[in-house]
Amino acid sequence: MKRRELLELGLALGGTAMLQRHAFAAGAAPTAAHAKSMADTKLAAGEFPPNFHWGAATSAYQVEGAWNVDGRGESIWDRYAHTRGNVKQGGTGDVACDSYHRYREDIALAKQLGMTSLRYSIAWPRIQPTGSGAANEKGLDFYKRFTDALLEAGIRPYPTLYHWDLPQPLEDAGGWPNRDTAQRLADYSQIVVKALGDRVKEWTILNEPYVFTVLGYGIAVHAPGRKEPAACLRATHVANLAQGLAYRAIKAANPQCKVGGAYSCGPTRPASDSAADRGAAERQYKFSNLWFVEPALTGKYPAGVLPADKQSEMLGIRDGDDKLVRAALDFIGLNYYSFGYVREDARYAVPGLNPVWTPRPAFDKYEQTDFGWDIYPPGMYEIVMDMAKHTGGVPIEITENGAAYNLGVGADGHVHDDKRIAYTRAHLLELSRAIRDGAPVRGYHHWSLLDNFEWSEGFTQRFGLVHVDFEKDQKRTPKDSANWYAKVIAANKVS
Repeated sequence: MKRRELLELGLALGGTAMLQRHAFAAGAAPTAAHAKSMADTKLAAGEFPPNFHWGAATSAYQVEGAWNVDGRGESIWDRYAHTRGNVKQGGTGDVACDSYHRYREDIALAKQLGMTSLRYSIAWPRIQPTGSGAANEKGLDFYKRFTDALLEAGIRPYPTLYHWDLPQPLEDAGGWPNRDTAQRLADYSQIVVKALGDRVKEWTILNEPYVFTVLGYGIAVHAPGRKEPAACLRATHVANLAQGLAYRAIKAANPQCKVGGAYSCGPTRPASDSAADRGAAERQYKFSNLWFVEPALTGKYPAGVLPADKQSEMLGIRDGDDKLVRAALDFIGLNYYSFGYVREDARYAVPGLNPVWTPRPAFDKYEQTDFGWDIYPPGMYEIVMDMAKHTGGVPIEITENGAAYNLGVGADGHVHDDKRIAYTRAHLLELSRAIRDGAPVRGYHHWSLLDNFEWSEGFTQRFGLVHVDFEKDQKRTPKDSANWYAKVIAANKVS
């Protein structure tokens, strides 16, 4: 489903969003010490600090394949993709990029491009096929080999523990709306960190919890395909519990590890200047951008999103949960792609929550990617500066940013994706500006290293720096954008 189609659903729980700077309640600014440090470096436009992390991102279900190999269990995405009609053109992650078998080739490509960091995810069903119990040693062994290959290539391993592939037996038991799932994630996290913590020093717990709860349980366009808004709200609280419990489990397994999260975000605009739409936009901003950050840092949900007298009941909050959700995150990951408009519409509301996405007004026109996403590079600056105000001096990494341009290999054997180069260049210039203005950003990861299985879009959308021939032989072909990105990395500068 394209973004525009998703927006037009007009559902109270849809999309990724952040209100523009003039329309939200600001938090604390980046620390004065960090701002002074950035000023002292005297970076020029397009320059980045020394030792900046340059990389790309992938996720297990989207690239690994080998869905039933070496003891891996079924995930909700296996079940969802195997159900006819859920994924475009019947695509599945059964093979995907076959990176389970070709990971050394993919790591070699990352090294060839000069990357110093690779963001990837651990497949929970590979470690615990049923979501609980003893570890599958073959699964752990794969990630040990993968991690060792990264280290041998001089690339930082930067794994995410949960990138949407919940073991199906846990979904059968209730999924993310079930509180027990939080403890299951903590147990799984501890198993992985005990096995890999000698190699991996920085861990992301959840990727885009807003997206996997809302799209999976609220509007049924992602796995597990449930359209249950009330359960979706409970799932958001369980995800926060899971984040807090997993944080402590990781620190208990290896106190030296640094732990953070990756959150979807992007500018949001009121659909009109009415008080109702401006209020809806502010609620949506808090719901989609701070809902999984503020509980970790403060133990509290952003005020004004749900009715104060009903919030505990709606989320399933119990006594003591304010302590359980706390996690003194060592870093914050931000995934930025685009923006959207929000209006108030009670027809689709969960009681007390009624912001909905709306199509872009005709007067506001932007160039779009092949996926139909509006291109708004200043949003990179806005999101980084705005989130830095709420998180203070916590280091930030861009954990995803990219665009779909669906070009194949030309007659000359190359992929001439000039539009991807233009998109990335414009966003990196805005990121450099944010760093110069004091935002504590230490890394950037392009989405994605490879063309891959793009969730409900199947293989119809190509985000990769590297073209993959899914129809024939899985051949990898670096695109023009990959070669351009390699030059940016080498110079630590975009011009």
